[in-house]
Amino acid sequence: MQLKIMMPKKKHLSAGRAPLILFLCQMISALEVPLDLVQPPTITQQSPKDYIIDPRENIVIQCEAKGKPPPSFSWTRNGTHFDIDKDPLVTMKSGSGTLTVNIMSEGKAETYEGVYQCTARNERGAAISNNIVIRPSRSPLWTKEKLERITLRNGQSLVLPCRPPVGLPPPIIFWMDNSFQRLPQSERVSQGLNGDLYFSNVLPEDTREDYICYARFNHTQTIQQKQPISVKVISVDELNDTIAANLSDTEFYGAKSHRERPPTFLTPEGNASRKEELRGNVLSLECIAEGLPTPIIYWIKEDGTLPINRTFYRNFKKTLQIVQVTEADSGNYQCIAKNALGAIHHVISVTVKAAPYWIIAPQNLVLSPGEDGTLICRANGNPKPRISWLLNGIPIEIAPDDPSRKIDGDTIIFSNVQERSSAVYQCNASNEYGYLLANAFVNVLAEPPRILTSADTLYQVIANRPALLDCAFFGSPLPTIEWFKGAKGSALREDIYVLHENGTLEIPVAQKDSTGTYTCVARNKLGMAKNDIHLEIKDPTRIIKQPEYAVVQRGSTVSFECIVKHDHTLIPTITWLKDHRELPSDGRFTVDKDHLVVTDVSDDDGGTYTCVANTTLDNVSASAVLSVVDVPNPPFDLELTDQLDRSVQLSWTPGDDNNSPITKFIIEYEDAMHEPGLWHHQIEVSGAQTTAQLKLSPYVNYSFRVMAVNSLGRSLPSEASEQYLTKAAEPDKNPTAVEGLGSEPDNLVITWKPLNGFESNGPGLQYKVSWRQKDGDDEWTSMVVADVSKYIVSGTPTFVPYLIKVQALNDAGFAPEPAVVLGHSGEDLPMVAPGNVHVNVVNSTLAEVHWDPVPLKSIRGHLQGYRIYYWKAQSSSTRHRRHIEKKILTFQGSKTHGMLPGLEPFSHYTLNVRVVNRKGEGPASPDRAFNTPEGVPSAPSSLKIVNPTLDSLTLEWEPPSHPNGILTEYTLKYQPINSTHELGPLVDLKIPANKTRWTLKNLNFSTRYKFYFYAQTAAGSGSQITEEAITTVDEGKMAMASRQVDIATQGWFIGLMCAVALLILILLIVCFIRRNKGGKYPVKEKEDAHADPEIQPMKEDDGTFGEYSDAEDHKPLKKGSRTPSDRTVKKEDSDDSLVDYGEGVNGQFNEDGSFIGQYSGKKEKEPAEGNESSEAPSPVNAMNSFV
Repeated sequence: MQLKIMMPKKKHLSAGRAPLILFLCQMISALEVPLDLVQPPTITQQSPKDYIIDPRENIVIQCEAKGKPPPSFSWTRNGTHFDIDKDPLVTMKSGSGTLTVNIMSEGKAETYEGVYQCTARNERGAAISNNIVIRPSRSPLWTKEKLERITLRNGQSLVLPCRPPVGLPPPIIFWMDNSFQRLPQSERVSQGLNGDLYFSNVLPEDTREDYICYARFNHTQTIQQKQPISVKVISVDELNDTIAANLSDTEFYGAKSHRERPPTFLTPEGNASRKEELRGNVLSLECIAEGLPTPIIYWIKEDGTLPINRTFYRNFKKTLQIVQVTEADSGNYQCIAKNALGAIHHVISVTVKAAPYWIIAPQNLVLSPGEDGTLICRANGNPKPRISWLLNGIPIEIAPDDPSRKIDGDTIIFSNVQERSSAVYQCNASNEYGYLLANAFVNVLAEPPRILTSADTLYQVIANRPALLDCAFFGSPLPTIEWFKGAKGSALREDIYVLHENGTLEIPVAQKDSTGTYTCVARNKLGMAKNDIHLEIKDPTRIIKQPEYAVVQRGSTVSFECIVKHDHTLIPTITWLKDHRELPSDGRFTVDKDHLVVTDVSDDDGGTYTCVANTTLDNVSASAVLSVVDVPNPPFDLELTDQLDRSVQLSWTPGDDNNSPITKFIIEYEDAMHEPGLWHHQIEVSGAQTTAQLKLSPYVNYSFRVMAVNSLGRSLPSEASEQYLTKAAEPDKNPTAVEGLGSEPDNLVITWKPLNGFESNGPGLQYKVSWRQKDGDDEWTSMVVADVSKYIVSGTPTFVPYLIKVQALNDAGFAPEPAVVLGHSGEDLPMVAPGNVHVNVVNSTLAEVHWDPVPLKSIRGHLQGYRIYYWKAQSSSTRHRRHIEKKILTFQGSKTHGMLPGLEPFSHYTLNVRVVNRKGEGPASPDRAFNTPEGVPSAPSSLKIVNPTLDSLTLEWEPPSHPNGILTEYTLKYQPINSTHELGPLVDLKIPANKTRWTLKNLNFSTRYKFYFYAQTAAGSGSQITEEAITTVDEGKMAMASRQVDIATQGWFIGLMCAVALLILILLIVCFIRRNKGGKYPVKEKEDAHADPEIQPMKEDDGTFGEYSDAEDHKPLKKGSRTPSDRTVKKEDSDDSLVDYGEGVNGQFNEDGSFIGQYSGKKEKEPAEGNESSEAPSPVNAMNSFV
């Protein structure tokens, strides 16, 4: 038997079915008429009611609508018809009512300000839009104004006005400096809702020239700037200086730069005020107070509590905000400003009004001819809104009568409707705060049923979950829906299925046997329609191995496992989350098929890790907590009890120890009166304690905080406790670092390190300064001064010892008797010069000076030492006097002698000695002159060899730059160097000191010589300079050799010579290549032979010098060698005049100078770095030897 399911009985959805409610409501909310059927217009899109436009861009006013036939559009502007055809700048979008006003090419936005309304009309009725108010945005400039500098005392309150220009929409206000950096704000300094900048009290650091208020107009993306405001805060020291210059001593020391005071409100004014806000808006209440110390703001609601989830505190609790405000939020709100000296409160009476809001908005109504129906328009507001009806955009009172229509307040009742009853009705609900406008059509149709859901739709559902089979339909009259299962039309039993009004079939708990084909049948009196729906039931996805709770230490590795079982036709994706968010993009997190691995675990890695398995139909998840052993969480719930003048008991609740036992608690305190924001160590207690007895000082506004410590470190500080102000008392201690030093000969400057605010123990901190001469019988002289750090006693004798003491006092009394300190009045310059100054010359560069000490009384100050001024006044070698800058040496303490190093030999010096104290130098002793003996000279400045001939060489030189005495003579030593690099006999010549040129004759032709040259004084020989040169070749012998080789004209000899030349060239090229590879030739041993010939070893057999082995000796000398063209060799170049060869060359010359040497394999040394190696022998020179 077939079961026919008509409209079902009401059933209650279980908690498990709650997520279906939204889906079902969306399908039931309104009956959609297919667009292929005749229907009145419906507005689908429109611009906002209050439409602020950018005046720089084209104006676009939206109005979109649907209907059958497609609607036509018209507009009104300010209540009259707007003929867009007459305005060339206005165009309407095709098939739409949207207007575009082209003001970018010409025209002004202000021309099109006004109230616009769109009407969409077809043969079935007319729908209208809201009244769209068009206004161009405005960002006016700030009014020019001249702002005077604001000067005020430290601690006073201050309000800097912003007063931005009125813009549309209102601008966003913020304060910055000239560098476009936001000004820091705090409990003391903050910006009010009106944009003004409020200072509860000012500090010296608030002094600046560039307090600038900025207004940002977001709509036009512009920022306007107010003129900078200059603020000068006079500090304590500046105030004391001002008072000292204008008041007597008594008035000066009694003056105070600022005073502490209880709070008063800067805004709002008075004890009470009123505030009105609209329902749904954000309620913002503000209280800003001034006072010293800075007040703290608290908020309460009288006769009620603040809504927990909708209440927020802004601007350091000076602003209370309640979002989505309702009528229930009306009432009295009290803000309390409190500091250590008192409290004040202000009551704000809040009234919440409401623009109209919907209770039941009218819905489209589709009826068949002869049916009945209703339109309901129900709204609320404060005050209660007025309901009015319109028909096709005109008031219903003047619309044509319809016998099927009856109006009953907010309801229109329809009975026995006919096709002519089709129309669009507008409901308007309005009060003084706004209006609501809704369009709802009545469409009279006679249509057979149609199924709107696609045919043969496949639904896949997880087993044991609800299945919803959609059967969207339409028909007029409203069809009835029947459901069948299977090809044979088996009936659906009412107890396990639910049929919803929109045609949806719900299977509350789908099982495997629910799989199959379902048929939806829709019927009305005009016909029938049906549709097949297919349902598949899938196995649920399950996690069979869940991740497990883990506790790890920082730096270790942790792994979570997650194994999933799923329906074989579904492909799952596994995702890991941390604290319900994606895993950090960090290489330490690795995910494979079934595991999540975290390496090098840090504190931030602690949290909940969730494995999520997703398929196209379902998802399951499993979580595990990772606990990372860490420092404890901060303690909380701090409470002060047993409050006494000098002690208090603090208790607290420990925070989580994060899996590591707490070993101790550290307690710190803040003095909000004297050092706000600075925390100091108070005491440490055992980790087992939760209370501590704390010792206190007088006149301190205490706050306490607690930190917990475990093996891993210290927790963050707890929230601060309530403040506790102790009573004032006399100071417990006196200032430290007391000193007495004079700045002038007739004064005594007494300085000390003042007590800080914490040590003052009370208001009115001052100091009693006392002094008297140590060696006299005078009574103590005393003076009470303000909270400063020095006092100057005038008219004192010069450098006299004084006994000094400085005692602290305040309004409550004096500190204990202070200790006595020894000081001295001001110093003056010494009066006497040291006597009996004499000089002992140690050597040519060192002298020792002796003197007698001056009497202590004549020093007139603390002895710092003795200072020697000395200068070179005359050169003994030239007898020419010239002034040289004086040099100074200071000898500390009471020394009576000292050494003068670094003197120049053979020079005339003058010196004097002076005694020094802290004030300066005394008179100089009589000048004492002394001479330094001669020293050895420096090397000659240069040596060059000119005019070489066959048997002579000429040497030219310049005298030493530092003769260090009278030159007596020059010494020239020279020796030949043969072809085997051996040194010949050494010749020694003495040359008069007045010579600068010397010619050596009777030398061997074509022979290389090495020269050693130095100067002498009576003190000895100076440094030498060396040079090498070669005599020229005998041209006669070369000509004779040329004549003797007539055989060279023979062909066989020419061929032989060419072969020999080619062989030599090849050998030279090979040598050059090997040399460029970095080889270094064995010449180091021979370089040592170039030293001073006087210290060369002698051969035992013949008395000659040892073998000569300079670097240059490994190549034959040639024209254009390394010696400069002018033959000049500077001192620094004299020891490096020869060039190294590669592997060494034993070069020889014939008597006629021709080259017949051959290369031999010498011992190879380490490769040279850089360019230390020299040129290879020139093949050209080698060829020139064959004539």
